[in-house]
Amino acid sequence: MTRPVIAIHGGAGTLSRAELDGARERELLAALEAALAAGADVLERRGSSLDAVERAVRVLEDSPLFNAGRGAVFTAAGTVECDACIMHGPTLAAGAVAAVHGVRNPVSLARLVMERSRHVFLAGDGAERFARDQGVELMPASYFHTDSRWQALQRVRAGAKASDGERHGTVGAVALDDAGALAAATSTGGITGKLPGRVGDSPIVGAGTYANTSVAVSASGDGEVFLRCNAAYRVAALTELVRLTPRLAARRTLLEVKRAGGRGGLIVLGADGTVAMPFTTEGMYRGVRAAGAASRLGIFRGPPR
Repeated sequence: MTRPVIAIHGGAGTLSRAELDGARERELLAALEAALAAGADVLERRGSSLDAVERAVRVLEDSPLFNAGRGAVFTAAGTVECDACIMHGPTLAAGAVAAVHGVRNPVSLARLVMERSRHVFLAGDGAERFARDQGVELMPASYFHTDSRWQALQRVRAGAKASDGERHGTVGAVALDDAGALAAATSTGGITGKLPGRVGDSPIVGAGTYANTSVAVSASGDGEVFLRCNAAYRVAALTELVRLTPRLAARRTLLEVKRAGGRGGLIVLGADGTVAMPFTTEGMYRGVRAAGAASRLGIFRGPPR
């Protein structure tokens, strides 16, 4: 029997050390711990890795602290558009949604696309119509309005460059269950001030999210670059075809992203339970928890504590 493991991230390109006071750090770490606990509870009850990543990402989507779901950033038009993807490694089944408005938990809508439609990817009006047909919980625009995100949009509208946290915000989870099945999920609000309809790497199978029988991957970073590098699948290919460890495969992929002009981070979980969480930004909200062990959390460089 495999020892279950779950790892999560709340986005690469976090607040700088200078911007992060003690109270804010404790708040962020508590939110990460809550997400890890939700996913780990599924695994400890012998639930599936697919259920675990969905549960963990839902917790992060419900928090206003991360750029996904409730805490998503605003588009140039002052609206909120969310993207998400979920993937089951053993079957390569996947579901994704993009540019959706009003959906409380886009990751759950992505799973419904995977399980209750004959498609992999739905976007915009079609995804929202599917959500209504499936009875997905919808929220008013006010639910997604946070003052910090609104002020970030005003700075971008005034000509300021979006900070790393505003450009790289994403949440994700990867898990391995006791049956040895891997799964991955990613959810995001995208980039502050993005053009309506913009889609980054997060909901794209093989770019921001991927899982097979060897690895599960969730990415956060410069979405356009991760898209062009096919980053998540690149990790899997390096693991399977070149026989690199998940850690080396992730690092080599981030090097390729850097060569293409991008930055960000990855969480990677191997079939043997090995976890890698490298990043090239100042920090990445992240955590990992194995069955029967305490959570290990981190924001800046150094091993999670």
